[in-house]
Amino acid sequence: MAIPNYQEFMLPTLEVIADGQVHKNSEVAQAVAKILNLTDDDMQEMLPSGNQQTYYNRAGWARTYLKKAGLLEYPSRGVMQITETGKNVMTNKPVKIDNKFLSQFEQFNQFKNNAENEISTNKDQEVLTDSHTPDEIFEVAENEYLNSLKQDLLDNLKKIDPVRFERVVIDLMEKMNYGVGSMTKLSHDGGIDGIINEDELGLGKIYLQAKRYSENKVNEREIQNFVGALDCSDTNKGVFITTSYFGEKAQQKAAAAKNKIIRLIDGDELTNLMIKYNLGVQVKRTFVIKKLDEDYLSGDL
Repeated sequence: MAIPNYQEFMLPTLEVIADGQVHKNSEVAQAVAKILNLTDDDMQEMLPSGNQQTYYNRAGWARTYLKKAGLLEYPSRGVMQITETGKNVMTNKPVKIDNKFLSQFEQFNQFKNNAENEISTNKDQEVLTDSHTPDEIFEVAENEYLNSLKQDLLDNLKKIDPVRFERVVIDLMEKMNYGVGSMTKLSHDGGIDGIINEDELGLGKIYLQAKRYSENKVNEREIQNFVGALDCSDTNKGVFITTSYFGEKAQQKAAAAKNKIIRLIDGDELTNLMIKYNLGVQVKRTFVIKKLDEDYLSGDL
């Protein structure tokens, strides 16, 4: 039989984990396959690229969308669990769960809107294919994939140990070729989490502050403490990086610091930079899009 599209995996997935327990991803995959009456041959079908089984690709995207809507979560690597929101959904079990159903959840809409696509998320794939060019469809998919990766990356950064986050920040600066970094703890108010030596002799330095926050914004006082730490140092350059965001007064305080160059990097920019410099992410597959070379074929070279 034909393997269902990824949206048809959503309801069975929630059915399997509706008991509220923590389930291994592999166990859920097998249970969902039984609900969908898939055969062993169906499970072995590969994507056109040949790099992954179609079933696991679609099951994975179903989980991703359910997570973006807040219906399930990943307590740790390789496992999933239904959320309170997911339990509420299953209390009045819907006939089906698809993207249109998930659009009632604000965080799902934010996830879709961040992809900045102009195509309605309520349209089926068939309608999308018929009404838009392949180039448009590819760009929509690329943006959506990138947005999903950014959110997953940020979610994981918010959960790691604060000291590990400081190491991530230093590694990022090194990847960006700002110099060689080291972790440190100074006695100044506000502290300095790391130092980047821009040259071998350490004549040029950048001081780093890393705040791994889940929700709290960086406030004015924290920026003031950072400015104070720079005042007591031998450099006028600082980078303040957080997984959350900077309040308006905090931004104003950084901009107003006299004789200081302070760069603020929030969670959104942090994930963009990490993806750009391949930190905390891996290349899954590379696509090369080619077009017809009319000049060559016509001899106008």
